[in-house]
Amino acid sequence: MSYLSDIEIAREADKKPIQEIGAKLGISAQHLVPFGHDKAKVSQDFINSVQGNKNGKLILVTAINPTPAGEGKTTTTVGLGDGLNRIGKKAAICIREASLGPNFGMKGGAAGGGYAQVVPMEDMNLHFTGDFHAITTAHNLLSAMIDNHIYWGNTLEIDPRRVVWRRVMDMNDRALRDVVTSLGGVANGFPRQTGFDITVASEVMAILCLATSLADLERRLGDIIVAYTRDRRPITCRDIQADGAMTVLLKDAMQPNLVQTLENNPAFVHGGPFANIAHGCNSVMATSTALKVADYVVTEAGFGADLGAEKFMNIKCRKAGLAPDCVVLVATCRAMKMNGGVAKSDLGAENVGAINKGCANLGRHIQNVKSFGVPVVVAINHFVTDTDAEVAAVKAYVETQGSEAILCQHWEKGSAGTEALATRVAAITDSGQAQFAPLYDDDLPLFEKIETIAKSIYRADEVLADGKIRNQLREWEAAGYGHLPVCMAKTQYSFSTDPNLRGAPLGHSVPVREVRLAAGAGFVVVICGEIMTMPGLPSKPASENIRMNADGQIEGLF
Repeated sequence: MSYLSDIEIAREADKKPIQEIGAKLGISAQHLVPFGHDKAKVSQDFINSVQGNKNGKLILVTAINPTPAGEGKTTTTVGLGDGLNRIGKKAAICIREASLGPNFGMKGGAAGGGYAQVVPMEDMNLHFTGDFHAITTAHNLLSAMIDNHIYWGNTLEIDPRRVVWRRVMDMNDRALRDVVTSLGGVANGFPRQTGFDITVASEVMAILCLATSLADLERRLGDIIVAYTRDRRPITCRDIQADGAMTVLLKDAMQPNLVQTLENNPAFVHGGPFANIAHGCNSVMATSTALKVADYVVTEAGFGADLGAEKFMNIKCRKAGLAPDCVVLVATCRAMKMNGGVAKSDLGAENVGAINKGCANLGRHIQNVKSFGVPVVVAINHFVTDTDAEVAAVKAYVETQGSEAILCQHWEKGSAGTEALATRVAAITDSGQAQFAPLYDDDLPLFEKIETIAKSIYRADEVLADGKIRNQLREWEAAGYGHLPVCMAKTQYSFSTDPNLRGAPLGHSVPVREVRLAAGAGFVVVICGEIMTMPGLPSKPASENIRMNADGQIEGLF
């Protein structure tokens, strides 16, 4: 049996005018700023007008650690949102925007797949409404103003060796990780070592996704620490006087984007920090707005639950006053077999033994999510090669963990394939059984927060950090930043910092390479192992297969 590709399915979509999609949530045409006929931004006036509404139910979709076998977290998010609408619920989904780096690298698009997609797929995976470009420009404006201030006399007495604000671009480019700028003589400024991060790792991205208003955005931007003086006094974005201009650049980007699923249900797509190097959640503005206009909101957090869900709970929910009512944990039989030691080339053959072995990864994620006081349902994202015995093995294992697993066929059947999941999730959320609480208190010392995540979520024996890092954390605590949550940056492929260590490893250590204070975003970034904040392209990047065909259509984007 042959199947259409994701982009072919998206191309055949019967899209409705975006005004009709907005009307489903009570958003009138006057409160939509259209970008063509199928996407729009929601006005701040409308967002302000619904703040008195009661919140709907919040459902988080997360997953096991990603494998080359595929999991389909965004696909399941879209499928569940469509499924809830199918059974008569007023539901909306909230997902992140796609970064160009992974699209042209190895991950591909971020709009779902099969018959559980958000459209327009090509626009979403390319420039969309320009939000990422605005974030990149605002970030680099600050970079330019720092160097310009130093060039024109440096009245703030910035130590050029202690400028901590790097530059960004929304593309994977390992050659830019570490660079020296301002070479070429006096006219070009003072040479110094710096580098580039990918835009999704920018603190500006994190701030946009956590800010609750333009005033809050400007305040947070002003709080960014960009450099230090020789006597270690911090210099902020506000000191450089860049916060006002950056806010102007981000004015439109702050407004959530509204699009639709293949089944013409509303989808908010806004913001896009990675979960392996940032906090991995869509914007608070989008989620909080959706909760005011829909009875059920399905959102996702990036990569596995050890990264995205942990940060959703400990950072986003803590900062925004949100509390999830249910968590859906996505897994596949294929991924269970790969965690059980089966090579990717052999995943098509039935192997119940490998499933049973690989389910340890799933079990740990279930336990971790439950530790936040939230009920968990496992969604088995169906592949055509799955056998009844393999599905039964996953279901049986999940029962031993005190949860239930539901087979989902949304990739092939759309909402018809998620009716059972939607019905169960709605029942759980309506029961009010969630008793959400973050993993640690605000007043816990920063290093102990790191240890809490490493030991409770990753099941590590210890955190390895040298005296310089520990002293830096103590200095930040003395400066009044000890109450901040920590944002762990590590590989997404394993509970450990070794991407090749699958399953549910024990007895490992978490080495901390660097810590960064994101004072504007309101967290401390903890960089572990070999994770990079500027990824590189793979040996065969996806961009080699992306082109326009003879009919003027995009090919190779998935």
